Amino acid sequence: MPETAFIMLCMVILAALVFDYINGFHDTANAIATCVSTRALTVKAAIIMAAGLNFAGAMVSTKVATTIGKGIVDANHVTQMVVLSGILGAILWDLITWYYGLPSSSSHAIIGGLLGAVIAHDGIGVLHWVGLKKIVLSLVISPIVGTVIGFIFMVIMLWSFRNKAPRGLNNGFRKLQILSAAFMAFSHGTADAQKSMGVITMALVSYGTLPVFIVPVWVKVACAVAMGLGTAAGGWRIIKTVGSDFVKLQPVHGFCVETASAGVILGASSIGMPVSTTHVITSAILGVGLSKRLSAVNWTLAGRIMVAWVLTIPASGIVAGMAYLIMSPFLGR
Repeated sequence: MPETAFIMLCMVILAALVFDYINGFHDTANAIATCVSTRALTVKAAIIMAAGLNFAGAMVSTKVATTIGKGIVDANHVTQMVVLSGILGAILWDLITWYYGLPSSSSHAIIGGLLGAVIAHDGIGVLHWVGLKKIVLSLVISPIVGTVIGFIFMVIMLWSFRNKAPRGLNNGFRKLQILSAAFMAFSHGTADAQKSMGVITMALVSYGTLPVFIVPVWVKVACAVAMGLGTAAGGWRIIKTVGSDFVKLQPVHGFCVETASAGVILGASSIGMPVSTTHVITSAILGVGLSKRLSAVNWTLAGRIMVAWVLTIPASGIVAGMAYLIMSPFLGR
């Protein structure tokens, strides 16, 4: 029935915006953990800044949204139930990892959720393997690039300011870190809000509202607002994990982490590569920590983070597939 299809579309849009909101407070740490831990900004000021710049970044481009919406599966095999189940799988995994303070990837979660739901609906044969290869490569390579650039950038800073007194150096970089945190918050918006834009547009094409995959302005605004509001809600559990428990950071370290991470994320977003902001900045922190010494890194916590990273796609996919199998007999395929 048309009424049922419309209700399903509304449920998909609502779920996608909820996911964006959760993504906002789940990934707040990506933009502000380092500047909070080094006391460059208070928690309140950092969250307000991140919320505004997340919104601004989300309005800039839709290249990542297009990759998510068209690169995983043919639109002919996507139904409202598939999209809804995929989002629910991602939401549940994000909440689990947020509860335990683990900086897992919302990007991985939404991709894993969509894969699980699509496979439950029509089998593995309908997947776009070329598009999936691009997505998986970007998600695998970006942490390596983040680690390397973070390490190199930190070594350059240490060599350039080797004759400066540590106290004066950190005071100067504490101010610069506000700019680098703003840069990181903006780049986060260009990447993460795009995922929900792609999902909602996918649902609109499936419903027939859009003849082709083009992200409407209202979708961009809605996702940007949801991301900004979620960021404003904060995410102290993950901020503590990333900003202080993983590697002890000084302002110069935070500046290097944020600048390196933002550069990687903006570069990827400009060509439509859906990298994980969580993975990039966590990896940059690892690179900065390694520039100090191996013992500067909390390797026990690093292991927990790595386990969460490895489990994210299959776990969210399994949850999404189960959600599809449970709900489809009652709400339709």
